[in-house]
Amino acid sequence: MFTGLVEEMGRVQHRQGGRFRFASKVVAADAGVGDSIAVNGCCLTVVDRGPGWWEAEAVEETLARTSLATLAAGDPVNLERPLRLSDRLGGHLVQGHVDAVGEVVSPAPDLVVKAPGQVLRYVVEKGSIAVDGCSLTVVAVEEDRFRVAVIPHTAEVTTLGRRRPGDPVNLEVDVMAKYAEKLLAGIGRDPGRD
Repeated sequence: MFTGLVEEMGRVQHRQGGRFRFASKVVAADAGVGDSIAVNGCCLTVVDRGPGWWEAEAVEETLARTSLATLAAGDPVNLERPLRLSDRLGGHLVQGHVDAVGEVVSPAPDLVVKAPGQVLRYVVEKGSIAVDGCSLTVVAVEEDRFRVAVIPHTAEVTTLGRRRPGDPVNLEVDVMAKYAEKLLAGIGRDPGRD
């Protein structure tokens, strides 16, 4: 579980297929094999590490459902270690399970992202959404897109300040919305008939 507050912007140091080596200072400092780290909002498992770097392997399912397949050596990435129970929750609960890949329509500070319907159904004004792992507040929702305001600090210390129209971004909706939908779908049903 993550908060959507990016700890550092690292870089793809090397990539071979689904195996990535990420250069980082903060996140790599105390990472251990088997730990989870969110990369652009996608939870990956550390499989190797060294001073200033760590490696992860993304399976085909992950590459097919996220924007990680578009990453190449030198690309910046948002990195976050998992939430500890003693930490403050400054963003919102983010699982690192990407729901879909969106497309940047308009860059930060007024970031507009085109998103598929299966994501937009859970997006509400003033609600939370994770874009490339960054917890953001939704400003507006339109037919096939949503808008968030990216503050200058966030634009500077994350990849969101570098995204341009047409760039893919990982999207994760607030999981509470999914649970609410599932619970409400059961209202009025006769449990003996299902």
